Amino acid sequence: MEQDILYHLALGSGSHDLVEMFSEIRFVCMGGTPKRMEQFANFIMDEIGYKLPAGTTLLDISYRSYRYSMYKVGPVLCFSHGMGIPSVGILLHEVIKLMYHAKCKDPIFFRLGTCGGIGIEGGNLVISESAVDGMLQPFLELPVLGKLKRRPAILDKQLANDLKNLHMDDDPFSVSVGKTMCTYDFYEGQGRLDGAFCDYNEADKLSFLKKVHDANILNMEMESLCFAALCYHAGIKAAVVCVTLLNRLHGDQVSTPKETLNKWQEYPQILVARYIKKQLGLPINIPQREHPQVVKNPKHAQMVRQESASFE
Repeated sequence: MEQDILYHLALGSGSHDLVEMFSEIRFVCMGGTPKRMEQFANFIMDEIGYKLPAGTTLLDISYRSYRYSMYKVGPVLCFSHGMGIPSVGILLHEVIKLMYHAKCKDPIFFRLGTCGGIGIEGGNLVISESAVDGMLQPFLELPVLGKLKRRPAILDKQLANDLKNLHMDDDPFSVSVGKTMCTYDFYEGQGRLDGAFCDYNEADKLSFLKKVHDANILNMEMESLCFAALCYHAGIKAAVVCVTLLNRLHGDQVSTPKETLNKWQEYPQILVARYIKKQLGLPINIPQREHPQVVKNPKHAQMVRQESASFE
């Protein structure tokens, strides 16, 4: 190709100097929503002490694509991947190509997400050691040119253990390592009783979930199978860290207050940030910047703006 257009990222190998823009990337972090990943980008910026030039702010590099968000914080690249296997698969194709064009050296990929726990109460972390589909098959099935390809959904076990070992005694969450079930659907595919259609009863659901739990499957979500399979196929070291929003053995609907859920969603970010800081040779238990950069005192800054405005 004369140039490789990364259509869903609004970037191209001919239109952008991808080496200049991204060659320093060592960590690629993905999560479902743009807002969550913007929050993570600001969080990791303080954690590693990265400073933006005065007068600048974080920018969604892919905002012109209207599909995914992308934020760069020094050696960390943050993406939103949307919901489900098709969405994360499209993004991964283009991010893997982006890393190639940018000549990045062995970047590590993370998915930070939410999930339903199976035997694990809400507010705790599950690190995936591998992923299975809704039939408990440990691979991604993908029709290619009329033939069914099977790609193993394997994740790096050493990386998973390294992440687990970063758990601290005073953390408000537990950390478990096990298999993750990845489904193509949120309702029937995960055995929920509260969808538009339900051709089974609660006893059927619980029987299935107990079978899943007995197979050392600790949680359910909708992206890990594709994430694991494509990263493994590309030879990329990768990990999936999800916080449970509920225990599916006890119900289907999330009833936890929104404020608590927002706090829980920070837990995967905390653990992954510790890993990144350790790899960068930084202390893992304290942020490198205690105050927002540039503005040291928001209250005083507001007073200055008000004082300046009075002279217009």
